[in-house]
Amino acid sequence: MPWHQPFAVPTGPVFGTWREAAGPQPLLRLQEAVLAGTAREHREHDYRTVRIGDLYLRSLDGTVTRMPDTKATRAVFGTAAGDDGPYPQIRGLLASDAFTRGTLAVASGPSGGDKAAAEQALLDRMLTEHAPVFTKDALWVMDRNFPGVERLKRLTAVTHVLVRLKSDITICKIGDFLPDGSYLADVCGGGQSIRMRIIEYHVDVAGQDVPEMFCLATDLDDHQAYPAGMLAAAYKWRWDGSETALREDKSAIHGAGPSAGPIFRSGSPDLIRQEHAAWISACELVRSLARAAARAAVPARKGRRSGQQVHPREISFTAARRAAITAVRAGTATASLPAPVRSDGRAQAITKLGKRRVTIDRDRHREHKAKTRQAFPAAGRTITTRTAPAVITVCRPLAA
Repeated sequence: MPWHQPFAVPTGPVFGTWREAAGPQPLLRLQEAVLAGTAREHREHDYRTVRIGDLYLRSLDGTVTRMPDTKATRAVFGTAAGDDGPYPQIRGLLASDAFTRGTLAVASGPSGGDKAAAEQALLDRMLTEHAPVFTKDALWVMDRNFPGVERLKRLTAVTHVLVRLKSDITICKIGDFLPDGSYLADVCGGGQSIRMRIIEYHVDVAGQDVPEMFCLATDLDDHQAYPAGMLAAAYKWRWDGSETALREDKSAIHGAGPSAGPIFRSGSPDLIRQEHAAWISACELVRSLARAAARAAVPARKGRRSGQQVHPREISFTAARRAAITAVRAGTATASLPAPVRSDGRAQAITKLGKRRVTIDRDRHREHKAKTRQAFPAAGRTITTRTAPAVITVCRPLAA
């Protein structure tokens, strides 16, 4: 192949010049192609682990990612903490499959201003720029940042929603309670209203004396096909589909500056857009590799998932990322598996990756924190340093 030729890794200045000359557009087109491929793959393969009637479960959530503080990046992107924020940040909104964490669409923009308003503006853009993603065979779970009567009307015209409402949103109950405990109501705001089905339930949280109340609104008014218990259970997948996915993505961008957390490396707005698109594309290609490994993996022979088809969430994201990096360094351009009988290195790599599984559905809980990797705990003052002479043992060669 023409690219299988000796080459020298470019120096930093040379590589930076190439990036400047290319600009963000090639990576944005690559991102569009990768996400389109992900959406097509999810139409071809049914990865659902929980049935929400006949609907696929999707998730929407946003996040901010830091970048080096330059005059240009601060002027274009701003900071979520206002003018006093230590780092400029880019805000991204990701539309994901709730079960595989696969990214289906992305919209990005400045991080400054009110968080809810900024993410709502990105969702409005996404509805226009990525309209094919929002279909009538999907149910989108969203948190309290996204409601708005006009926005809900626009969403329910093309897809289905399950959105948590803030306590200050006015709802006017219509009629009696339905057999499953839900009820119809008019959700009001901005001088408009929309008829929705309301589901209210309490969640006991460890460490809190008073249970937390959840109020969900959905356009699915058939309580027999979509009972309240089913939809309440579906909403918790927002954490797995969005929060966990974003934490996995951010685990790939760290160690770039004085801060130990996730941060981009570029210093100009165009290169930040380029790097953001490259990051999204790379993470989704890693998940595509994990999905391929799951499809080829042999079900477990024992344990609580014995005999069940391996799900993409069982494949470690970190293991998949390392496998992808290893394949690139080895010069293997692809890790596809077109036939089940293949025995070359690519098939072997996917087979090995299929064995790198994590335990899922443990129903673990943690306090709500920013979508970032865990900070490394600082050493306490109680740790003492001990010294001891090193003992070196040299293995004797075997006798002839």
